[in-house]
Amino acid sequence: MKLSDIARRRLLLAGLGALGSQLDLDAADAQDAVKAMPKSFRVVLENDKVRVLEFTGRPGMGICGEGVHSHPAHLTVVLNNWHLRATLADGTVRERERSFGEVFWSEAETHKVENTGKNITRALIIELKTPGAKCA
Repeated sequence: MKLSDIARRRLLLAGLGALGSQLDLDAADAQDAVKAMPKSFRVVLENDKVRVLEFTGRPGMGICGEGVHSHPAHLTVVLNNWHLRATLADGTVRERERSFGEVFWSEAETHKVENTGKNITRALIIELKTPGAKCA
């Protein structure tokens, strides 16, 4: 399912609005996803406040990185339905489903996430660059 530019902007704005007006962002020791997986990630917007990544991944592939990897705190906007298996740094395994239009916040973390479904995974990942950034 392709999203129109208008629908994509609406999802992005909804997600940014969900962040609230102030966030306490700790520095994360994270890999740059675009450099680590250039065929799966592309930068769709970047300025001094945010970086917005679009992710596309095949079934059986890592969803937001390959193998065990780290992320800074970020907001995710789900662009289609998918199934995943997440293995956390402490070894906890979680099976989950995500639905088109779902928006969720993730603190900085290290994990392994696999696409266990039959659909291509598509998502926008929004990283804030400045602590206490105000969302308009």
